[in-house]
Order: sequence, then structure tokens, then C-alpha cells
Amino acid sequence: MAATADPLQRGFPAPDFHLPGVDGRSHTLADLRGPKGLLVMFICNHCPYVQAVADRMVRDARELRALGVHAVAINSNDVSAYPEDSFDNMKLFAAQHGFGFPYLYDETQAVAKAYGAVCTPDFFGFNADLKLQYRGQLDASRKQAAPADARRDLFEAIKQIAETGIGPAEQYPSIGCSIKWKGEA
Repeated sequence: MAATADPLQRGFPAPDFHLPGVDGRSHTLADLRGPKGLLVMFICNHCPYVQAVADRMVRDARELRALGVHAVAINSNDVSAYPEDSFDNMKLFAAQHGFGFPYLYDETQAVAKAYGAVCTPDFFGFNADLKLQYRGQLDASRKQAAPADARRDLFEAIKQIAETGIGPAEQYPSIGCSIKWKGEA
């Protein structure tokens, strides 16, 4: 288990990327940004923390899109050590959960490193200027989904960013499986 222990670097500019998606297209930061911001989610297929919130991620991304914030998911895990996170399995995972956002593969792991991602899931909420305003948990879910009435930390934070450009002062770290870095298996 890993947690996002680093303090929020409010104002950190979103690093650019150019990554292949399970939809057969290449995607860049500029292509994906919404008029009110962008939610970048580092996830993978096999992590029980991601599996517990996958449907909630889809729900939140759909509702945030209506507010002008787009979303993208990125898998940076070492697939040679974790074949269940392979590109083909990413396609299956996205289809199984009805992803309405691009799911990208960061084979070199350079994007995860540029963002400072440490776990899956790891959520980064950027405002319209692509400046970081939120880094925290989706909700109180861990390896099992939190109760249906749990506070929607991620949704409420990103909604605030869409409305004001500024994220909440209080943020709770995301907790999940560590990113599976190449050479660390």
C-alpha cells in the first residue's frame, strides 16, 4: 500500500504528454483539457483499490464533464512484471467499466514520474489554466467501496475548481497500490 504523502503543490503546471489510448488514438494534454479543467487519474487494471472505485470514477468523470472538466486515466505500471495491466487488458478493463474518458498507456513511465504519481489510484485535479488544485482521494473507499452515501471528496473538489479555479484547502491523500516501477519487481 502507498499513499500520496507529498504536500499539494498548488499551482504545479500539468506536464505535457503524448500517449497511446485504448481507443487506438494518440492523446496529448492539449487535446484532453476541458474548458474548466482536467482530471488526471493514474490507475491500473489489477489494483484492488482501483477496482473498488472504477464505477465511481466513471460516474464522477461523467458528471464533471457536464461541468466543463474532462478526465483521462493513465496506466504507468510495468506490464512485464504485471501482465494483467497490459494494453490488451486495459482495453478489456475500460470496456468492462464503460470508461467515457481516454485510458492511456505510459510505457516509459516518464509521465507518472513527471506528475509525481506514486499509487493507483492517484488523482490530480487541474483548473482551466492546467495548474494543480487537487491531489487526493476519490472518497473513503479503500480495497472495498465506501458506503454509497460517503462524501465524494474528488467530485466536490473538482466541482469547486470548475466553479472558482481554486481547490479546497482540506484534502485527503489517495491510498492504493504503489506504481509498479520497472526494475523494482
